[in-house]
Amino acid sequence: MKKLFQIEKKSHKGLFAFEWVVVAYLILTLAIILFAYTKIQHPDAMIFGRLRIAAIIAALWTVYRLVPCQLTRLFRVAAQMALLAWWYPDTYEINRLLPNLDHLFAGWEQQFFHCQPALLFSQVMPQPWFSELMCLGYASYYPLMAVVLLYYFFLREKEFMQATFILMGAFFVYYVIFIILPVTGPQYYYLAVGTDQIAKGVFPALGDYFNTHQEALPVPGWNNGLFYHLVEDAHNAGERPTAAFPSSHVGITTVLLLLAVRARSCRLVAFILPFFLLMFAATVYIQAHYLIDAIAGLITGAIFFLLFHHLARYCEKRTA
Repeated sequence: MKKLFQIEKKSHKGLFAFEWVVVAYLILTLAIILFAYTKIQHPDAMIFGRLRIAAIIAALWTVYRLVPCQLTRLFRVAAQMALLAWWYPDTYEINRLLPNLDHLFAGWEQQFFHCQPALLFSQVMPQPWFSELMCLGYASYYPLMAVVLLYYFFLREKEFMQATFILMGAFFVYYVIFIILPVTGPQYYYLAVGTDQIAKGVFPALGDYFNTHQEALPVPGWNNGLFYHLVEDAHNAGERPTAAFPSSHVGITTVLLLLAVRARSCRLVAFILPFFLLMFAATVYIQAHYLIDAIAGLITGAIFFLLFHHLARYCEKRTA
């Protein structure tokens, strides 16, 4: 514990790499908001939100400069990780300006698999134990991030900032994709069209329908389960008709698994792997994503891990 409060001899003077990722995303989206100011519904609130985040970054930087130690470094990471939940619904406020694309993705799903896996999965496996297993996998999303980052913080101290940069970098690339690809996923699209029509292979274009409609299908499965209610409460609290393709849940869990492999910890890999498999299945089971979203999440997660891993190593060499 003493190491947490030990003053660093060579403290980092500027922003950390993961904070530059946040700043870059903040500036990019601020430019979009200003450009489309008259079309966005809550532009002032979005601008002030970004100013508050900039103030948080500055305040935490100041605290760290006054007391440069592992604990204040951790506070900087924890604050930006916590703010990811704020950034997520923010993507909806921007991408709602664009026409919905779910009809294309549902159509591709039908072409590839000759059915709608998200519609059938929970019907084929309605058992309470299986439903709870799926909801457990989906609910493990944020706890898994905490486990991996804390593992690096305490046991791979020198690689902690790299791991944070890789994770945050992947997150914000996903958010950029969600802004330009307005896909809501089955839970919204199926309800809007009607599951009877979906079952018949009818996938109409809905244009700007989700600009004014945010109703979603209830989470399928055993509705008396503990993890079922955790997932349902999370959906009710912060879900929006956005961010379906690719699945960031699968993508980020892929990044976490690869970070566990990178740490060369068999125990950490053995812990993450079952949740990774559950997450892949759960995103389709609870109708948050099409199966092609989950597959794309797996592929992009691996790509983003490699991309930001190499970027982190490159930046280290430049500053060495």
